[in-house]
Amino acid sequence: MTALPKRQQNRIERERRILDAALKVFADKGYVGASMDDIAAEAGLSKPTVYQYFPSKDELFTAMLTQERDLMLAVFEYSSASGMVAELYAFSWQYADIVLRPEMLSLARLIISEAQRLPEVGRAYQASGPDRVLAGMIGYLTRQRDAGRLEFDDAELAAEDLWGLILSAPRNRALHIPDALPDRAGLDRYIRNGLRVFLRAYSTRPDTDLAALTTLKQPPATEME
Repeated sequence: MTALPKRQQNRIERERRILDAALKVFADKGYVGASMDDIAAEAGLSKPTVYQYFPSKDELFTAMLTQERDLMLAVFEYSSASGMVAELYAFSWQYADIVLRPEMLSLARLIISEAQRLPEVGRAYQASGPDRVLAGMIGYLTRQRDAGRLEFDDAELAAEDLWGLILSAPRNRALHIPDALPDRAGLDRYIRNGLRVFLRAYSTRPDTDLAALTTLKQPPATEME
């Protein structure tokens, strides 16, 4: 694989620094309280440099959320030899490892608190975050249905079921009680149970898929812990 030119590498690294800094600042101060000055300082860059990459706070906020959600959906982008069950399991862990990060939980709490006063912030969060993930899930599940692996009439409802089953209970608890985050084994319990229920409801070969689920190994811990 050909290495990227140094200038392009530097640009990618700076953009990542800005997006990481934005997540921390937005999570600490909320959308209204965060400023481009704060984000530039957190990234260790000048404010004009930040504006070269993101012309406004709105665009930076959207890019930050889009980046995190695209990471969740990466497992669905390409067909793999591992099969549908392994892909669903990998997605579930990718989702958990991102949305249960302390800064992502803090950001969600602050967005909820600001949504009544500033509904456009809530809409931006929903469009760039949850709605984007849901669309990716719908696309993936539809492809699995077309391949004969799943059976359903409404792709959106099937995706919502998957989403709710794998993590809604521990995430909702963590949103309201910050120190109630389950450990790795606890998360695996929720994820596997959610996938078992989903596969029983939607798989065209549930016995085979449920057996495949039992063979999958829990992924290693991430920075979330």
